[in-house]
Amino acid sequence: MALTNDRDTVERRAPTIRDFGLAGGAVIHAGALAVLKDGWVRPGFTGTGLVAAGRAESRVDNSGGADGDRRVKVKAGTFRFDSATAPAADAITAADIGKVAYIVDDHTVARTDGAGTRSPAGLIWDVDASGVWVRIG
Repeated sequence: MALTNDRDTVERRAPTIRDFGLAGGAVIHAGALAVLKDGWVRPGFTGTGLVAAGRAESRVDNSGGADGDRRVKVKAGTFRFDSATAPAADAITAADIGKVAYIVDDHTVARTDGAGTRSPAGLIWDVDASGVWVRIG
């Protein structure tokens, strides 16, 4: 049944910052689009089966370690990333607000899934002269 009165809809249930184990051999930079693959965080990359986790809060170097030897804090929210520019079909515009953005790398998102080669990053929240605002988490 539809609402007949105002409702106090709770804004959030869980903390926006989570602590994850970093994949072995990985280095993630502060501000990077962080993804989960096989249970471990990695910097964003083109691939399938990735889960966008948010933005890395600091640089963490696990290049000499095994999975989970180092941990990284990842924040969910709305963040500005770069838009893919080539091919032109991947460039995100204001007409794409509300649609899904796809992961290209740790700072770039695209309009398309690259013929099934990219995972979703989140929803396109806004587009401005500096980039694409993507809602993750």
